[in-house]
Amino acid sequence: MLAAVAFLVFFQAYMVAPIIPTLASAFDAPVDQVAWVVPAYLIPYGIGTLCYGVLGDRLGIHRVIFGSLVAFTVFAFATGTSTSIGQMTVWRVITGLGASGTVPLSIALVGRLYPMQQRGRALGWLFGAMAGGMALGSPLGAMLVPLVGWRGLFIIIGTLGLFALFVLGRFRQYLAATVQPMGMPVRGVLQGYRDLLSDSRSRRTYGFVFLNSMFHSGVFAWLGVFIGQAYHVGPALIGAALLGYGIPGTVLGPVIGRMADRYGRATIIPFGLALGSVAVIALLVSMPLAVLPLVAMILSLGYDMTQPMFAGIVTTFGSKRPGQAMGLNVFALFVGAGFGSFAFGALEQSSFELAFASFAALELLLAFVALCLFRHERASAALQRT
Repeated sequence: MLAAVAFLVFFQAYMVAPIIPTLASAFDAPVDQVAWVVPAYLIPYGIGTLCYGVLGDRLGIHRVIFGSLVAFTVFAFATGTSTSIGQMTVWRVITGLGASGTVPLSIALVGRLYPMQQRGRALGWLFGAMAGGMALGSPLGAMLVPLVGWRGLFIIIGTLGLFALFVLGRFRQYLAATVQPMGMPVRGVLQGYRDLLSDSRSRRTYGFVFLNSMFHSGVFAWLGVFIGQAYHVGPALIGAALLGYGIPGTVLGPVIGRMADRYGRATIIPFGLALGSVAVIALLVSMPLAVLPLVAMILSLGYDMTQPMFAGIVTTFGSKRPGQAMGLNVFALFVGAGFGSFAFGALEQSSFELAFASFAALELLLAFVALCLFRHERASAALQRT
């Protein structure tokens, strides 16, 4: 059920970018202005995780997960009532702040339920659900607009949120018993962040989470706009072109996680970074629309071989403060995503070619640097023999 909630949160996060042209038409606003609804959700989401991680440690992870899911549901319905792009942007900011306690604390729970040598597979299921949300959110968001309208999308999300609250409530006592709350003064919170960032391993991991998220979100947030302009197609075909994104994580997430458990993350991370760069380089080449789902699939596989790997490393941080450690991880993930969308949009003002080339070069550089910085992230020799 936690994976299902993660799927829902990521579905609604990724269903917005491909319908930017539709929203621009509905609100009679320029695309550049409407595109702000993407970082308007992502950046507050990332900021909110810093608070929710601490609250989870203090009040109980289960309480924060349920409270955040309630906020997510209520504000999804509210977004569907927007009458202007300004109002919708405000609702997206509030939704990002309200929803950001579910996924990071679910990851933190996995970090306590499974030992490190088994954690990759469990995280693979959770990140597979997120990838499934990405995979279906983008194409279905675009495909359903002609049938239910953009308002109908948010009504559907709110309804599914209510259903998730009802079903997840059956596991409330189990979640409450998993991680006990731990009182912590404000000084202890600040010291916790200082401790997390004082270690070179944690600094480089959080740094790569931020930069890799900038790359993937920047490219993906604008990919639907690029397809619409380059191929002169509507929302349905944009959705179909993005259909490959998220499929590798949905299908292969547990397998990739098991490989990380058995062989370590030293090779998987650089390879995933390089794959993402290759996918974006391919977008610089003229190709038939039918090939784009394959490119989206390669781009998605690059994400699935990096961010879950970083999350697995982060679950070893924080000792008795798992929520705080994972909150900082998701902060880096979503703030990076918001800045990536903004940075790509700024470069796109000159041309999509410049934006794609710049982002591909950044990701390729990260791949080479990761070969050195993550070379020690290997499984133990005993585990490799099992």
